Amino acid sequence: MAKLLILFTIFISAVAASGSTGESHHFSRNLSPESMGLKEEKLSHLHFYYHDTVSGTKPTAVVVAEAAMTNTSATSFGKTFVMDDPLTVGPEPNSKRIGGGQGIYAWASQEEAALLMVLNFAFTEGEYNGSNLSILGRNAILTEVRELPIVGGSGIFRFARGYAEARTHTYNLTSQDAVVEYNVYVFHY
Repeated sequence: MAKLLILFTIFISAVAASGSTGESHHFSRNLSPESMGLKEEKLSHLHFYYHDTVSGTKPTAVVVAEAAMTNTSATSFGKTFVMDDPLTVGPEPNSKRIGGGQGIYAWASQEEAALLMVLNFAFTEGEYNGSNLSILGRNAILTEVRELPIVGGSGIFRFARGYAEARTHTYNLTSQDAVVEYNVYVFHY
């Protein structure tokens, strides 16, 4: 019995010692912005057009879900789209493409034409190539100017915050295709 107790004690000691590396583990710690390579914060203004095409043979936004009541709802409540919409310099479809508006939007109001937008502006041109801005907010599409919050970003837009103003440039009642002008004001490093 004594040998068994000694072997058990040695085993427990060995297990305890192997788990102890002398390192201290922390859930969080304070850092200086400089330690992350962050320099002076700046405010940028971006201007571009978002082309949402739901019609034709090559739509850029497609329905992925809808509720049983969606077809009887005056506001299309519950209808949900996934989009990969071109972002361009000008409002024309053949204008220079600078990225894509990728994400999800859903008709989220039973009272008015309002969308919940979960959207990334993924830039593919110029100094912002490879960087993204993330939007999460309400878009009451019949309001002349809508303001949507920027909740983050990546690449050049790491630690981003700000807002995006959306204005409908054109909307086709028959096809339901839209071109939306965006003015984005974003703080970033």
